[in-house]
Order: sequence, then C-alpha cells, then structure tokens
Amino acid sequence: MNTTPRNPVPAHPSVAVAMALAAFMAAWPASATGLPAQATPLPEPGQKVALVTGSTSGLGRELALRLGARGDHVIVHGRSEERGAEVVDAINANGLGSARFYRADFASLSEVRQFAETLLADYDRLDILINNAGFGSAPDERLLTEDGHEYRFQVNYLSTFLLTHMLMPRLLASAPSRIVNVSSGAQTPIDFDDVMIEKNFSGRRAYAQSKLAQVMFTLDLAEELDGSGIVVGSLHPATYMPTEMVRRAGATPRSTIAEGADAVMQLVDSDDFESGQYFSGLSPTNGNAQAYDPEARAKLRRLSQELTGIRCRMGRCRFVGGSSE
Repeated sequence: MNTTPRNPVPAHPSVAVAMALAAFMAAWPASATGLPAQATPLPEPGQKVALVTGSTSGLGRELALRLGARGDHVIVHGRSEERGAEVVDAINANGLGSARFYRADFASLSEVRQFAETLLADYDRLDILINNAGFGSAPDERLLTEDGHEYRFQVNYLSTFLLTHMLMPRLLASAPSRIVNVSSGAQTPIDFDDVMIEKNFSGRRAYAQSKLAQVMFTLDLAEELDGSGIVVGSLHPATYMPTEMVRRAGATPRSTIAEGADAVMQLVDSDDFESGQYFSGLSPTNGNAQAYDPEARAKLRRLSQELTGIRCRMGRCRFVGGSSE
C-alpha cells in the first residue's frame, strides 16, 4: 500500500501559495489509507448505517454527530486521524449510536477505490450516503492531483462519482436508502473542451464547475435508479457557514453550520421531494441550466467513466484497463 502523502500540486507554484498549502496540509495529517482508527464494534442488527464523507470538521462533523445521536452507525471519513477519533469518541460516548473512522484522500483515485473496497468488506448495508467532502476556491491557484486532474474537479466530483458507484451494491441492498450530494449555489457551466481549466483558470471557476458536476450527477443517478428504492438529492446547504473552507477563502460567515445541517437532514429524512431535485437551503429550486441538458450530462458521464476507469449501472460495476473490484 502506498502511504506517500497526496498533497495538492500547484501547476504553477508561488512562494505564498506554497506556504499557505504547507500550513493547510500540516493541519490535515496523513496516515494509512482505509483503516479504521478504532476497533469499534460494527453495527447492531437492524441499525442504520450512514457514511458522511469529509466528516472530521465543519458541516460533515455536525451531520455525523446528529446521525449518531439518533442511533445510527456512522462511518466517519476524513484525512486527520486525530479529528476522526474525536468525532468517533463523541458519537460512541453518547451511547445511542456508534461510529468508526476511515481515512482516504480524495485527491487519489486509488485511495478512493481502496476506501470503497474496505467498506464493502466491512459492511453488509449502507442506508445513507452523504457526499460532503470537498475543497474550496482558495488558494486561487491551479492545483493538480496525483492522477493529473484539476484538483477541485477530482476531489469534489470525480472521487464522489467513483465512490458512489462502488458502494451502490450496499445502497441497493439497503433500500429504501438515500444519497445526498452537498453542492453549492456557486455553479459554472463546464467547458468540455477544457474541463481541467488549463486556460483562464480561477479557483472560483474550478470550484463552481465541480459543484455543478455534482448536480448533474444527481440528476443522472435519479434517472438510473428510478424504481430502485434509492432517493437522490443535491443542495446548496447554506451561504458562507463558519467552516475551514470559508475561512480559507477570507469570506465572512453569513449562516450557521446548524442551518446547513438542517437542510442536509431534510434531504436525508423527507419523503416530500422528487429524486434528483436540487435545493437551496430548505427550499427546492433549479441549478444552473446546463444541469438540465441531457447532452451535457451524457458528456460528463462519459468523461467521468473514462477518468475513473469504472463502468457501472444499477450496482453492477467493472473497471476498464485497471484493477477490478
């Protein structure tokens, strides 16, 4: 297993950006991939299982704590063993739910595959998948993953695409189940001639493109999973919550993490919306017009399959030209 830290790589590094990234990564330590931090019990029979990606801080942490407090078994995900252990301990100490931490870096598709394979081996059910992990618009520098893709496009979208499809057998077996994609009101149409934004790059554009891709993915999943018992939704949870992502961008918080969590939990629990729908906070609305263009969604789907090497439909997945499940 390759344990080399997967740090974002500036395509054109500068001293200021390098220092900012070094400080950021120092607060986000790496360790072995896919292994739980604690040897905690697996779910009890009949206990719901929820995975919240990016759940060691901010909105994801709040969601993990809420799910645990109502008695669910929570799969806590992140990069920091220390933060992950804190969330797991808080949930387990409550006595109602239970939790386990797994580490995986979404800037590495191989780590995402290993993460999914580990969960498939450890769990025979998955009732709730909240795709929350993400990287924001700052620093305003074009970064690349170890796979050579634009950093935000992979971390915010491609890794979610891969993980969700690989975990689909458990979601189908646990139906009725839910998939919630935490997107954003910041959405920019994808230029399919320059998806990795080699020209006219900005951090905001990269972030907004990746978030629109999540909405497009949600609509695709809803069509594919129609009649399966899996309901899918996406949302902009709240504007400028006091999260690390917002602080890094230098923005002033305008809403609370609790407000964002309320909006996400509505999509987890409510039966009063159509699968595939997009919300802003608690209210249904429309995303960017490109999300409702079937041709654009087909292009994105084909590109995503090519870049992740996976072909999936209704839980049946195979890798093309790579390692198989």
